[in-house]
Amino acid sequence: MFREPDVAEFATVDPNGFLKQFRNGAILDEVQKLPHLFSYIQQIVDENNKAGFFILSGSNNFLMQENISQTLAGRVAYLHLLPCSLRELKTAKLLSTYENQIFNGGYPEPLFKKIDAVDWYPNYINTYVERDVRQLKNITDLALFMKFLRLCAGRTGQILNMQSLGNDCGIDAKTVQAWLYILQSSYIIYLLKPFYNNYNKRIIKAPKLYFYDTGVACSLLGLQNIEQVSLHPSIGALFENMMVIDLLKQRLNKGLQDNLYYWRDKTGNELDLLLDMPTTVTAIEIKAGATMNADYQKGLLYFKGIPNDEKTLKTLVCYTGKTAQNRSNGIEVLPWEKMI
Repeated sequence: MFREPDVAEFATVDPNGFLKQFRNGAILDEVQKLPHLFSYIQQIVDENNKAGFFILSGSNNFLMQENISQTLAGRVAYLHLLPCSLRELKTAKLLSTYENQIFNGGYPEPLFKKIDAVDWYPNYINTYVERDVRQLKNITDLALFMKFLRLCAGRTGQILNMQSLGNDCGIDAKTVQAWLYILQSSYIIYLLKPFYNNYNKRIIKAPKLYFYDTGVACSLLGLQNIEQVSLHPSIGALFENMMVIDLLKQRLNKGLQDNLYYWRDKTGNELDLLLDMPTTVTAIEIKAGATMNADYQKGLLYFKGIPNDEKTLKTLVCYTGKTAQNRSNGIEVLPWEKMI
C-alpha cells in the first residue's frame, strides 16, 4: 500500500484523514514504512474497541524496530508469517527431495510461479539490501554489508562468534551487533538460543546462526544448482537449517511461542535442537546422512546421562534415510519427511 507515493504522502501529511476513510477497518501492508501511524491507530482502536479492525503487515518485525515506539501492547495479536513450511509444500504437492527443498527454499514466488531459484533469489537479496536495509538503518557501504551477509551464510548452523565475524568483515563489534539486529528484524537470520535450565551450567551461551530461508543462504553461498548443494561442504549445516526453521514454522503457524534451543557444554558435547515443553524436553540430532550411524546418537546418550528430575526427556534422530526405527536405548530414528 505505502509503496505508492500518493498514498504514502497522504498518510504522512494527514494521518487522521487517511485512517478515517477506512470506516470498516483495513489491511495496511508495509506499515513499518510510516511508524507514526501506530499512535493514531491506537487511538482509533481504543475508541471503537473492535477486534481485528486493522490488520497490519510488513516485511519487518515491528517489535524490533527502533523507530516504532508505540507497540500497541494489549491491543494486538502478533502472527509471524514465514516462508512456506514443508507441510504446506507437501499439501500443495510441491515437496521434493531435501536437496531440492534446501536449494529452492520456501518463498512462494519461485515455487508457485516456477521461477528458477538461481534467478529469483539474487534479485530478492539485492532488493532487500537496497530497500529494506536502508529503511532500518542508514548504511552507507552496502557492498560491505553484502560481504557481511555472505559471511553469515558461510556460518550457517554455527555458534555465533561476533569477534571472528567482525574481523573477517573488517568492522567493529558494535557494527556487527547493529547489522545482526537488522538481519533479525527483517526476518533474514534466526538466532537459536542456548538451553541450560537445570542440566549443566558449564555451557556455551552464544546463539547459533540460521537463515529463515535456505534458498537465501544457498544464493549467498553462490550455489547455482541442486547438484552443487549435494556436494557442498555445508550440506549438513543447510539440512540442519532447513529442519530447525521448519520446526519453528510448525510452532508459529499454530500461534505458539518459539520453544527451540540448542545445547552444548564447554567440553564439546552438544545437541542440535531441543524442544522445551511444559512437562517434556525433546532432544533432536539432525543429520544429512541416509544411513543411520552410531555417531548420530553420541550427543543424545550423553545428554540422557545428565541428571534432571523435572521433565521427561525424549530423544530422536532426524536423518535423510527412509526407515523409521525405535532403538532399544530409547532413541527414536525418523526420516526427515516424518518430522513435517
